Amino acid sequence: MTSREASGQRSETVRRANLSTILQELHLHGPLSRSELVSRTGLTRSAIRGLIGELASGGLVTEERSASIGAPGRPSPLSRPRADRHVVLALEIAIDSLAVALVGLGGEVLELQRVDRARGHLDADRLVDDLARLARPLLERQAQRAAVVGIGLSMVGVVRASDGMIRVAPNLGWRDVPLADVVARKLRLDVPVTVANDGDLGALAEHRRGAAIGVDDVIYVAGEVGVGGGVIVAGRRLEGAGGYAGEIGHIRVNPSGSECRCGARGCWETEVGERALLRRAGQRPTGGRAAVDGVFRAAAGGSPVALDALTATGEWLGTGLASIVNVFNPSLIVLGSLFGRMHPYVSAQVEQALSSGAMDAPGEMVRVVPAALGEDAPLLGAAELAFEPLLIDPAGWLAPRPALVRVAGA
Repeated sequence: MTSREASGQRSETVRRANLSTILQELHLHGPLSRSELVSRTGLTRSAIRGLIGELASGGLVTEERSASIGAPGRPSPLSRPRADRHVVLALEIAIDSLAVALVGLGGEVLELQRVDRARGHLDADRLVDDLARLARPLLERQAQRAAVVGIGLSMVGVVRASDGMIRVAPNLGWRDVPLADVVARKLRLDVPVTVANDGDLGALAEHRRGAAIGVDDVIYVAGEVGVGGGVIVAGRRLEGAGGYAGEIGHIRVNPSGSECRCGARGCWETEVGERALLRRAGQRPTGGRAAVDGVFRAAAGGSPVALDALTATGEWLGTGLASIVNVFNPSLIVLGSLFGRMHPYVSAQVEQALSSGAMDAPGEMVRVVPAALGEDAPLLGAAELAFEPLLIDPAGWLAPRPALVRVAGA
């Protein structure tokens, strides 16, 4: 290789990296002026101008004149991601619902639909067929305008990161299901398919779009039947060797407690999951979401039984969080789904348990807040994951232009 060839390759590597840096800034932070991009990226104004021109010609961003603020000189042009031209399809398989969404570049939710599903064991083909039926009208409405650049799926279960294999999903009765392959076969969109655990994706969404924006060390904890979580360390998702990190529901908190679905005894989810809450409230443990809603209605009405059930569950919630604080030293814990709803009722118990169970040094650094994105956090995290190939290397999407939406069965 000649020195000229090596120099050319280095220049192309730098160009691709700079395109990625700019597009990620716009995707995460919304419209920015050239002056702001210079400040955020360290690139020169002339470099920004050229790179924005490339992204604009590829339909990834638009550039418009910003409003004058009365300062001397010409206003710096404003760049924004084009949510209408490049989209991802986000999918979610939850305990008792299915959801689909089309999300545009920049995180704009163009359409979202969620439907209830009966709890129980269903095979992957049937569930993905249901998701495809939900997704098809959304895709058809975008068919003449947008390019689908990826599919992301949030899944309740243990997911192998390398290929989207569901190693185990107890609430569906699944073991070793190649879900990414099933989705690719059913939807027939020639784009990457990524599958990840719902707790990991909830953490990603809250970090980028929700309660944890600007916080680099975050734990996301969510619970329904089971308890899951996601970990952000130094601004990056902690995946583990196989993608299995974050199974915090199986921390052992009560050696004399109930037997867990995993086979162990006294796991955290046996003390804080919805079945534990319902049992304490005198309800049928398998009553599901309707029974849980009833407990919260009763608590809002001042029912001592419901309030005591929440208080006891909150104490166990704080006990587990104290161990997590000691291990990970987060600055923020975000409570999603059931725990986000519980937070107004149990914040005092959680703080007391953290005070007594966490070491002073990490304990005094952490705050506990409810999720900002509610039940949609994992779905929106799936969208963020699906955008990553485009954000990492937008140059690969500039030429040739991605195919427009192609609807399965069309």
